[in-house]
Amino acid sequence: MVTPFRKAPMALLHDLDRRSRQHAVGLPLQVEVKKTWSGVAFRLSDTYLVVPLSEMREILTYPGLSAVPGAKPWLKGIANVRGNLLPIIHLQSYLGRQATPIGRRSRVLVVKHEGMFAGLVVDEVLGMKHFVEEEFTAKIVSKDSPRDYLNGAYIQEGQHWEVFNIQRLVQSPLFLQVAV
Repeated sequence: MVTPFRKAPMALLHDLDRRSRQHAVGLPLQVEVKKTWSGVAFRLSDTYLVVPLSEMREILTYPGLSAVPGAKPWLKGIANVRGNLLPIIHLQSYLGRQATPIGRRSRVLVVKHEGMFAGLVVDEVLGMKHFVEEEFTAKIVSKDSPRDYLNGAYIQEGQHWEVFNIQRLVQSPLFLQVAV
């Protein structure tokens, strides 16, 4: 009888392979991979929105501001963020809605488009949201939605998450005209 230590190296490898296969656990079933879309979720009053990650720069707590004389009321002021001057826009006011007071949950979404930085004050940032393509609809259901700046919505667990288009916002002539 040949002991395992006296087998030829190839025979030893074949034996090891055979025993490994006998005790191997099968791979998990292949799950269908669905295409997803991710964005940063936020709230303006009772409206739930998401903005594509590609249009976001960062999220800040409400910073200290310097006033801008002669500016429209929705321009809250200018903040110095790490040496960069950042105009802070109250998004509710800009959209012609009742301005909500700045609270402890208020955040500033910092966006950058073609070299222009802007900070958008929102009521609350709700974190990252991930959606599958089947949850998308072009239909906007909320009558209070900022329709001019939306690209449809995702419906997840009965909640509508409207897709806010930052590029359309910052390219708007009204947005670029801050003087009274």
